[in-house]
Amino acid sequence: MKKEIVVSKKLSKPLGIYSQAVKAEGNRLLFISGMTARDKEGKVVGKGDIKLQTRQVLENIKGILESQKLGMEDVVKVTIFLRDVGNFSRVNEVYRTYFPSSPPARSTVEVARLPRDVEIEIEAIALI
Repeated sequence: MKKEIVVSKKLSKPLGIYSQAVKAEGNRLLFISGMTARDKEGKVVGKGDIKLQTRQVLENIKGILESQKLGMEDVVKVTIFLRDVGNFSRVNEVYRTYFPSSPPARSTVEVARLPRDVEIEIEAIALI
């Protein structure tokens, strides 16, 4: 099995040693790295605003999917990392607009800190 590195020009370059996404399992699965609320220039969007940051993160995921001619409906698993699980309902308000029907399996975890002190990070797996 070979893996293929996926890069979307709609996103800023990774800050560390990781790929935006990787195709695997005979190009049947797309693993999207944890996305944060960074715009194309790499600036954090919506500092302190969980709804705005959630929207930016999901737009980043959508950008990677679109680079592979996929959509949000192709996502089968999502993991959400929150600095404050008290924001769970506000995240869901935005999240449901990206997954209006047949949402993917999901886990949500509260963490002590995220890169660049963002409020949220989301990773996803999509079926190609």
